[in-house]
Amino acid sequence: MAETASDLSPDASAEIAGALNQALAETVVATMVAQNYHWNVTGMAFGPLHDLFQAIYEDHFTGQDDLAERVRAIGETAQGRLAAHLERSKVQEGDESAEDKEMIRHLAEAQETIGATLAGLSEVSARHGDVRTEDLAIERGRIHDKFAWMLRAHLR
Repeated sequence: MAETASDLSPDASAEIAGALNQALAETVVATMVAQNYHWNVTGMAFGPLHDLFQAIYEDHFTGQDDLAERVRAIGETAQGRLAAHLERSKVQEGDESAEDKEMIRHLAEAQETIGATLAGLSEVSARHGDVRTEDLAIERGRIHDKFAWMLRAHLR
C-alpha cells in the first residue's frame, strides 16, 4: 500500500492520473451541461429544476477541483483544456432548447456515466494501494449516484 502520493511508482501514478483525468473531463462537461440547463429550463417545474441544476453544477465545480488537485498531488498534470475535456469525455454536451424531461434524462445519464468512471478509478487506485484516490473516487461516486437518483425521480 502506498502511504503517501510520493510512494506511488511512476507507472501507478500515470495510470491513476489517466483515470482521474477521465473523471475530470466528464465532470467538467457535466458541469457545463447542468449550468446550460439551469439557464434554459422552462415549464411548470422551472423552480425546482432551476435549483437542482444549480446544486449540481455548484457541486461539480468542487468536484473538478478535488479531482484536478489529486492529479497534481500524485505528481502528474491535470488536463485543463476545454477542447481536450470535450474530446475525452463520455458525457456529451446538452441542447439548451431541449424540453425539461430531456434535460433531466440527459443529466441523469451524465451522472451515471461519471459514477461508472469513478468506480473504475476506485478499482485502479485500489490495485495500486492509493487509498486516498480510492476514497475520493468512492465519495464522488456517492454524490453522482445521489444526483442521478434525484433526477430520475422527476421522470417517474
